[in-house]
Amino acid sequence: MQFMRTLLKAVIAEVIAIAAYSSTETGTGIDVAAYDGTGMFILHSAAGTGTTPTMNVKLQHCDTVDGTYADITGAAFTEVDDTEGGALEAIYVDLSAAKRYIRAVATIAGTTPSFTCGVTFAGIAKGS
Repeated sequence: MQFMRTLLKAVIAEVIAIAAYSSTETGTGIDVAAYDGTGMFILHSAAGTGTTPTMNVKLQHCDTVDGTYADITGAAFTEVDDTEGGALEAIYVDLSAAKRYIRAVATIAGTTPSFTCGVTFAGIAKGS
């Protein structure tokens, strides 16, 4: 029962908007300072199209929204390609160990690649 009450308090935010991408897409960064505990980042993607398309998505963090971002250790999703039928994967980040802003970067490669995908954040606001 406690789990359900906590789940109902979750705040959802878009990190990378769901759309079709044919080149590298970089999110603008979301402010996670207002959240406690662990944040969940969810990649949802259709299979890639084109010739040998691949997509690698990782999370990065920074102290300021427009500063220099660095990779978060261990915060990379499994590579998505055209053979897997898409992806639905979650990565959990200890927000107390992360810097204030977190963004996702989707690196897309291949010949005329395209992936319809997005990254979503779910977290519990402080004081909830």
